[in-house]
Amino acid sequence: MMKRMMVGVLGAIVLCMGMVCTVKAAEEGGKATLDNLQAAFNGESNAKARYEAFAAKADEEGYKSVASLFRAAAKSEGIHAIKHGVMIKKLKAEPKATIEKPDIKSTKENLEASIKGETAEKDSMYPAFIKQAEADKNSGAALTFKGAMAAEVEHAKLYSQALKELDSWKAAGKEFLVCQICGFTTMDMGMKQCPVCAAPRAKFDAVK
Repeated sequence: MMKRMMVGVLGAIVLCMGMVCTVKAAEEGGKATLDNLQAAFNGESNAKARYEAFAAKADEEGYKSVASLFRAAAKSEGIHAIKHGVMIKKLKAEPKATIEKPDIKSTKENLEASIKGETAEKDSMYPAFIKQAEADKNSGAALTFKGAMAAEVEHAKLYSQALKELDSWKAAGKEFLVCQICGFTTMDMGMKQCPVCAAPRAKFDAVK
């Protein structure tokens, strides 16, 4: 009888130790995704400030449509920051961002820098963050990372188009749509539904 009780107690201890290890592993994995969310929140917050400054510079230099593009991208990045912030709060933490002074150069150079930044996010940063979130089984974080990445893909395309057609982007007139839900950005004014989050056209803001 005593032997059986000892075996039972030992079994319970081993089971509890296993549960503690599992919880600890989950917490450590969750911290990795939390760190990534904080990095993304900081990055998107800075991108918003940077693109707002680039828009002002483009206006100053007479590139009216480029200024509109930067304003649309700034709105999009702000939406991403908000969504990352929501996920950070769900993980019982507070979103933190250190806004740095934007390095403002000519509009051409600002477009080149923006292409480089968006490409790094869509090709390297967000894919890595998505992989970690999925490994941590944090579907909410994975979803917000995927939404941001899809928008960065379009931003890189739009910046590249503006750079190639820089002279023709001096005139005002180009208009952009930004999804209020996920930040997807497009020049397709006939879009009926967001291709990323399926939000209806009524959920898009027009930016000129």
